[in-house]
Amino acid sequence: MPEGDTVWRVCHRLHGALAGHELTASDFRVPQLATRDVAGRSVLEVTPRGKHILVRLSGDLTVHTHLMMEGSWHLYRPEERWRGGPAHEVRVVLTTAAWVAVGYRLPVLELVPTSAEDTVVGHLGPDLLAADFDRDLAVANLRRDPDRTISEALLDQQNLAGIGNLYRTEVCFLTGSHPWRRVAEVDLGKAVDLVRRLMKANLRRAAQVTTGIDLPGRRTWVFERAGRPCLRCGTTVETARIGPVPYDRVSYWCPHCQPEPS
Repeated sequence: MPEGDTVWRVCHRLHGALAGHELTASDFRVPQLATRDVAGRSVLEVTPRGKHILVRLSGDLTVHTHLMMEGSWHLYRPEERWRGGPAHEVRVVLTTAAWVAVGYRLPVLELVPTSAEDTVVGHLGPDLLAADFDRDLAVANLRRDPDRTISEALLDQQNLAGIGNLYRTEVCFLTGSHPWRRVAEVDLGKAVDLVRRLMKANLRRAAQVTTGIDLPGRRTWVFERAGRPCLRCGTTVETARIGPVPYDRVSYWCPHCQPEPS
């Protein structure tokens, strides 16, 4: 599932192409919206909320999407051939005079009043990439369940929004926290500050880098390095699925740098 910085980049591209322009056509290819038409409305902005994408239109209407694991948005000029996948995977098309925005394989696609966006994103914790990010609230949210594993707590979007498996894994490494370590045993302020700094540093990068070295095989300390050496100490990185659904992602850790809690 894309991290919050990836979703931010998607919104940034869509906003640059669509914002301030009138939709000349729309095509919703899901049963519940098949008869809806938003042509004639102007795109006011495209903004992220955690991993959610909000295309705000004139007339108090928002196109709400979430990429989950497979979704994507593509931009094409009107004369271009679409290359994001077969036609049957298209879920929505938003057209202006200059651009065609095509959403592929979107598991979440709905129209909601802009004034009622809280019905779809109100459950989220503070957005790590928002200008008004509330650090104190994020830390307090994480602290609510001190016996929960830090892995589960960081992935819970109700605690803080935008973090995914890559940053969860790397922040655990950088704080020396084994993925099964209890929230009560982790410096939560440090963890929150680290993940926000990493995500902001990667906003305009083509690749996500946590080591400071933007080279293949050296961009992350332990993420997706199962069976390979930790880039800090050389110990073989271990992996396991941690936490109940929906927090049961594959986690990676260095047994030396992140000792197992006793």
